Amino acid sequence: MKLNIGCISGDGIGPEIVGEARKVLDAVAVKYGHEISYREILLGGASIDAHGVPLTPEAVGAARESDAVLMGSIGGDANTSPWYQLPPDRRPEAGLLAIRKELGLFANLRPAVLYEELADACPLKKETSEAGFDLLIMRELTGGLYFGERRTTVENGLRTAVDTLVYNENEIRRIAVKAFDIARKRRGRVTSVDKANVLDSSRLWRAVVNEVAKDYTDVELSHMLVDNCAMQLVKDPAQFDVILTENMFGDILSDEASMVTGSIGMLASASLNDTKFGLYEPSHGSAPDIAGKNIANPIATILSASMMLRYSFDLDKEADDIERAVKQVLKEGYRTSDIMPEGGGSLSGEGTSETAAAASVKKCTCSEMGSLIAQRI
Repeated sequence: MKLNIGCISGDGIGPEIVGEARKVLDAVAVKYGHEISYREILLGGASIDAHGVPLTPEAVGAARESDAVLMGSIGGDANTSPWYQLPPDRRPEAGLLAIRKELGLFANLRPAVLYEELADACPLKKETSEAGFDLLIMRELTGGLYFGERRTTVENGLRTAVDTLVYNENEIRRIAVKAFDIARKRRGRVTSVDKANVLDSSRLWRAVVNEVAKDYTDVELSHMLVDNCAMQLVKDPAQFDVILTENMFGDILSDEASMVTGSIGMLASASLNDTKFGLYEPSHGSAPDIAGKNIANPIATILSASMMLRYSFDLDKEADDIERAVKQVLKEGYRTSDIMPEGGGSLSGEGTSETAAAASVKKCTCSEMGSLIAQRI
């Protein structure tokens, strides 16, 4: 199979982590006989440096001509980078917002997985962390409060602010279809999260999701109020498979879910449109303080590449291989510095530990981690 992949290395640690993800994708291509063509695309600070703007029409065109886009990280240090002396609409993040709009990306996928080998990093109680969890939050990206009309006025002498929350049935239906399709690739369960006891928009949301569910009799659907969902994510995250929700609820819940895993450096994400196209990127930022030091954790980007194979190319077996390889490397005790327990060692055998468990852990660099995973494909 021919895979035309756009690559946005981006800023900070972006080039390093994208390079390791490509290393793993190349190993997959060799194993399965695929042909991968990469096309470099500039976005964010890298585009500002080269062209004076965070996104060019040429970059948008290159992304549209790709089957999918793999991205590293965008932005720099807001306190020191000259990029942040520019007007807001010319800063790195403005390019990211613009390309999402240009590509019609409306569905954001944020997996939250707690690996058995990293259970000690989980802030939840021991019995919860030891059970592990593997859930995915699907957030609608283009509607709701963030995109509704807003105004601030003075009424009767009081400053008054108004935001509007608007969804139409087509916006709800298209993301519900995505959620059910993806649930079929996972464990076949969708939990739709809303505030239907209060909000008209949530009552419409629930009604449309119920209508879509009629076409997916093999997928189990349940509904949950958002306040209860926030509690259940902490109490028993293993109960969830796919969580489907609107924009603001998804923004909050996905951040909560990312923190209960204990390591944001492990978390992938994807943004999809109404075709097979998607933009795949890690959930973490550009970490300019460690850029170029070869110590970043590339696993989130590697897992984003796995999502790309699964959702844009329907290459489930290949995606499974990447996820298995990541688990194998973690099981063998390899860690980048952000997920190292105290007292861990290194690939060269340096370091001491007070416990046998920590002694079996081996610290590795960004490039070493990518190579280790690629070798296990």
